Amino acid sequence: MKLSISRRLALMFAATGFLVFTLLGVVLHGILDRELLRSQRAELKARVDLYTPLIQKNGDPARWHLVQSKLDAAIPGDGRARYWIVGDDPRFRYGETTQGFGAAQGDGYGELELNGSGKPFRTLSRSIGATGERPAVRLVAALDQTPYRETLRVFTIALAGVSLAAMLLVALLGHWIARFGLRPLERLSDEARALSPSKLAQRLHQSTLPPELSELATAFNGALDRLESAYQQLEGFNADVAHELRTPLTNLIGQTQVALSRERGAGDLEEVLQSNLEELERLRAIINDMLFLARADQGLRASNRVEVSLAQEIGRTVDYLEVLLEDAGVQVRVEGDARALVEKSLFGRAVTNLLINAVQHSERGAEIVAEIAPRGDGILVAVHNHGTPIPDEQLPRLFDRFYRLDSARSGSSSNHGLGLAIVRAIATMHGGQVVATSERGVNRFGFTVAA
Repeated sequence: MKLSISRRLALMFAATGFLVFTLLGVVLHGILDRELLRSQRAELKARVDLYTPLIQKNGDPARWHLVQSKLDAAIPGDGRARYWIVGDDPRFRYGETTQGFGAAQGDGYGELELNGSGKPFRTLSRSIGATGERPAVRLVAALDQTPYRETLRVFTIALAGVSLAAMLLVALLGHWIARFGLRPLERLSDEARALSPSKLAQRLHQSTLPPELSELATAFNGALDRLESAYQQLEGFNADVAHELRTPLTNLIGQTQVALSRERGAGDLEEVLQSNLEELERLRAIINDMLFLARADQGLRASNRVEVSLAQEIGRTVDYLEVLLEDAGVQVRVEGDARALVEKSLFGRAVTNLLINAVQHSERGAEIVAEIAPRGDGILVAVHNHGTPIPDEQLPRLFDRFYRLDSARSGSSSNHGLGLAIVRAIATMHGGQVVATSERGVNRFGFTVAA
């Protein structure tokens, strides 16, 4: 089951709170344990320091009862504190040492659990030198640890309860904070759901959004801009396709209807068929070009690249167009040369389209220049011709499909408005881009390929 962002944040808040309170509890537990131990040791030291001088001064067996009476009076009724005096002379001893007392051997702090009592004691032992008839003895003071351990246990339970309650509170507050913090996102989602395909100009409002969501809205609005542009381009493309296909289809239908309106001779029918064939070839050319552009839009790349001399490839294309050039009365001059990895068939098709475009817009007797020159990290291949200046605002659109400077659109079978669009597709397939300039009466169209 997928959790909402607010629940995820609440769980993360709870996990963070649990970790923080656990670490805090461990630290506080350690501090309290250390302080309780320090308090026990301080009390034991105070008790031993209190009775050490008394034992040191009494070395006479006749006066030893004074020491015993003092220690008897120092033992509380609940048995929380105990004393022992251990030595070689039985006359100078105090307390019963037969019940598990071996654990208290040696000077310093220790722990002791007397048999039968079930209570743990913390002890402090100190050796006292001989005096008079008393040999060296050892004073042992002990404190019952049960109250301290109970205090530590109660603190641990309370701390665990408080930590659990705090964790739950943090989770609830975290969920509320997350819901409150995500309200702008909910409003943004509602606004996005309200977008209508019939109103492509609608955009998300960014003025009231926090910076993080404002960046998201900016990106989303950018996507809407691109979508609107693509939709408008698609509408224009559909209209252009309909226009381009309608013209030859109308010609085919009209000519066929005229031919069938009355009896025709073989020569008339042959003439009609020849005309229909030209229109059909035009349709095929349009369809083939559209299929090629569709494959290019899907990410098709030039795969069969070989290293060639670009000047030689352009020369072969010029030879292929020799008849067209002679009929138009123009000449082609190639300037420069470079070697690059290209797919020869695609490169030749792009150059052919550029040369045909230049021929169609050149006067008889003009010279067309095919330029090859380095450009950045690639190589530029451009075709120059003298012609009517092109407005700067129209230059970027010349490589769009079916775009023509003449709004009336020529119905010539030699131009259906896809030539330069194919050039751009081929440039993209070679990792390059297209170039179009119009300066001082010279129009230049070209593309780049990777060096």
